[in-house]
Amino acid sequence: MDHLMATDQGPVVQSALLRSELVHLRKEKGLTQEHVAKNLEWSPSKLIRVEGGRSSITKVDLDALLARYGVTSESHRDKLHALNKGARERAWWDDFRGDINSTYLNYVGYEAGATFIRQFQATSIPGLLQTPEYAEALTLGTADPALVAPVVRLRMTRQAKLAQRSAPPRQYYVVDEAAIRRHVGIDKDPAIMANQLRHVADRAESEELLTVRVIPFKAGAHRGVLGPFSLLEFEGGLPDLLYIDAGRGTVVLLSGDDPLVAEYADDFEALLERALSAGESIDLIRSAAEERF
Repeated sequence: MDHLMATDQGPVVQSALLRSELVHLRKEKGLTQEHVAKNLEWSPSKLIRVEGGRSSITKVDLDALLARYGVTSESHRDKLHALNKGARERAWWDDFRGDINSTYLNYVGYEAGATFIRQFQATSIPGLLQTPEYAEALTLGTADPALVAPVVRLRMTRQAKLAQRSAPPRQYYVVDEAAIRRHVGIDKDPAIMANQLRHVADRAESEELLTVRVIPFKAGAHRGVLGPFSLLEFEGGLPDLLYIDAGRGTVVLLSGDDPLVAEYADDFEALLERALSAGESIDLIRSAAEERF
């Protein structure tokens, strides 16, 4: 049960880990939700809400469930209670509610606790690699001016919080050459894009857990032309997550039970086949940076 140790993964992932384990324990005993609810004198909807993540669970109710499931190991119980405590903590991204799409903030909650982040971007540098200046210039061209500051602040906070984790996630990015050729920020400062590209190259060279691959124009058409997407993986048996940004506020978040998740995972592998190696990609990014002047 070591994988259930409460960590700095954030409340969304800790809640998901707790719920996953509670469902596993119930099914391991061959019990239905109705049977457990009746035994504990709960309404069936109470357990349904708890297992579905629509309701938090008190310490007393968690103890009651664990007793019903025959969990006697103190270490196991302590780990589940630690997860529950973490799940009830306030999330840092709650500060952005009202300004940022709620589905996207839910994605940020899962991203905060992911162990592996894979992403494809067709026309822009991935958000977790952006400099503040690039993020501001990019957002100015695509969002309401009033939202520029919170969007940029959220992006920078995501980067900082992931870097602060005791076990930062592995990050693997594939970008189309268009993302490194589009001169974002040229109207404000021609150096913004060059600095952004050098920032990506420097990080890719120095960070062991970060890989950036570029699909060159000469590779022709590829599956990524259908749009950007992100895949998240987790420890503890949680299913993978797929995030699709269809633009103009339309976002989709799907769990590993949806066949589209596996389909996009296959697409990512196909994109890797079209991409330059990590070393060649860094060379191309640095070359593009120098061409700005």
